[in-house]
Amino acid sequence: MDVAVAARAIKRGEIIGVPTDTVYGLAADLYDEASLERLYDIKGREEGKPIAILVASLEQGLLLGAMSDRALELADRYWPGAVTLVVPRLDTAPEWIGDTRRRTVALRCPNHPVALALLELVGPLAVTSANRSDTEPAGTAGEAEGLFSDDVLTYLPGDAGGGAPSTLVDLTHPSEVILRKGPILL
Repeated sequence: MDVAVAARAIKRGEIIGVPTDTVYGLAADLYDEASLERLYDIKGREEGKPIAILVASLEQGLLLGAMSDRALELADRYWPGAVTLVVPRLDTAPEWIGDTRRRTVALRCPNHPVALALLELVGPLAVTSANRSDTEPAGTAGEAEGLFSDDVLTYLPGDAGGGAPSTLVDLTHPSEVILRKGPILL
C-alpha cells in the first residue's frame, strides 16, 4: 500500500492502519469528528478517553498545543521518539480532540519512516494502538488486520519498532507527572 493512497483515504474519512516506532496504530483525521467517533467505535474505546495526536515535527505540534519550556526541551531531546507530551490544547485545534474537560492534548512525533511520511503528507493525525480496548496492541499490519479486518480500510505495511506504548508525561501541572511508563525513562 502506497502512503499517498493511505493519505487520500484519511482525507475521505477512512480509518487506516499505520506502523509506528512503538506499536502498530489506527489513524483517523483529527479534523473529521465523525471519523474520530468511528475510531472509538471500532476499538470499543471508552467515550471521552483521549487519543494521542501524532505529528511529523515540532512545528506541527506547535499548531495544536501550547508548549512550555519543559515540553520544548523534551520534544527537542526525544522527538522523533517514544515520548508523548500532554500539553494545553490551543484554540486552533479541534475542540473534540484530547481531554475536552481539561482542554489538553497528547502530542508525539514517532520515529518511524512510514508514519512520518504519512504525517508529512496529511498533517497531524489521531492515532491509537491497534487493539480492542484493554488488550495487547498489535505489532504488525497482519496482526492488526486479524483484529479489525474490513473495519479499517487499509493497513500500511510494516512492523512496530518497540512493541510497547510510549512514555506519557503530563506537563500541565506545576511538576511533570508520568501517566504511563514506557521505553523512555524521564
